[in-house]
Amino acid sequence: MTISSSLNAGVSGLAANANRLASIADNIANSSTYGYKRAQTEFHSMVIDSNRGTYSAGGVRVTTMRMIDQPGALETTNNPTDLAVRGRGFLPVMQESSLISGTTDYQMFLTTTGSFRTDANGYLRTSTGLVLMGWPANPDGSIPPYARDTSDGLRPVQIQTNQFAAEPTTEITLGVNLPATETEFDATGAPLTLSVEYFDNLGTSQSIGVTYTPTRAALPTDPGTNFWTMELVDSVTGTVIGEYELQFDASRASGGTLLSVNTLSGGVYDPLTGVLQVNVAGGPIDITIGRPGDGSVMTQLSDSFAPTAINKNGFPVGNMTSVEVDANGFVKANFDTGITRTLYQVPIVDVPNPNGLIALDNQIYTTSRTSGSFFLWDAGDGPTGDVVGYALEGSATDVAGELTDLIQTQRAYSSNAKVIQTVDEMLQETTNIKR
Repeated sequence: MTISSSLNAGVSGLAANANRLASIADNIANSSTYGYKRAQTEFHSMVIDSNRGTYSAGGVRVTTMRMIDQPGALETTNNPTDLAVRGRGFLPVMQESSLISGTTDYQMFLTTTGSFRTDANGYLRTSTGLVLMGWPANPDGSIPPYARDTSDGLRPVQIQTNQFAAEPTTEITLGVNLPATETEFDATGAPLTLSVEYFDNLGTSQSIGVTYTPTRAALPTDPGTNFWTMELVDSVTGTVIGEYELQFDASRASGGTLLSVNTLSGGVYDPLTGVLQVNVAGGPIDITIGRPGDGSVMTQLSDSFAPTAINKNGFPVGNMTSVEVDANGFVKANFDTGITRTLYQVPIVDVPNPNGLIALDNQIYTTSRTSGSFFLWDAGDGPTGDVVGYALEGSATDVAGELTDLIQTQRAYSSNAKVIQTVDEMLQETTNIKR
């Protein structure tokens, strides 16, 4: 019994080391594979109950698991949609075959990195047919609420590289200096005009005509009134959209700053924010003229009329020039007019036990009972890491360590072969006794 058990133990040792050799070979072969997670073989002893002073060898058995929770080093690339997860978590992807089949029931797989590029249909996919998935954004770039414990809201990320985009103007800062001398008795009293551009809802350039009319002093002996009437006219309709009476401070401490604003027509001026709202043909626009006592926007000083701070948001129609994914997983399109528009949000997928995931080809994984249920987090939120563009995760294989394990495995295999050889010689001696 003991000789037979020794033979069985030697055979199990050969099989166990052969398994370990296979995992080492796999690790070394994938030492340059992006996103590869090394396989690790562990030995476990088997004990057989012995009695009457005899000992029976139980041998060894092996288990091999993939160390998915061990990250590889990040390597810099020159492609903005080369993505890697820095920290815990996975990117959601799907198989290209699901797109070809036309199904809307997309099965989600997990990966830690991928070199994504747009294909002929604009989908961000890898050379192995993995398509990046994300939550579609609203037209204004906001992300609607999605359930975090299901992949039903995820869609393949599709970029229309020839698309156009525009952004209407909703805010204008109207900073000018009005000449204080124009409110004196001997001034001309001629209105001063200014045209301010804005972009309508279709990206077309329009303008608001602004007219400043001074109120002159009544008598030559009177000082300047420091009063002006500001009239705003929309170029689309040609109608007055706002009229305001402006009074400026002439005191030593706050000379030249706004003192008060009286609304004659149009949106009411808010002295707490320094903003008045007017309605052009495409909708409301907030115009900032400054708070009372604030000399950084509108002033009345000296004898010159000049714009000092004319700023606005909004952009005309532009062509998309590039796509990138930021650290929070937002897929953003950049346009040649300066617009940046959010198209998708790529969540980070997390599971309680990453090493319990089922490994598939091309460094992708799917959940199992041992991995636990997944949850979709915002990148950088909760326990997850963030998304790094222009980067790929390198292989988690340590070649030096694998070669060391290879030497140990070779020696162990030879030793187990020697055990089998010794048992064979002992059995031969037993056979010779009969002769």
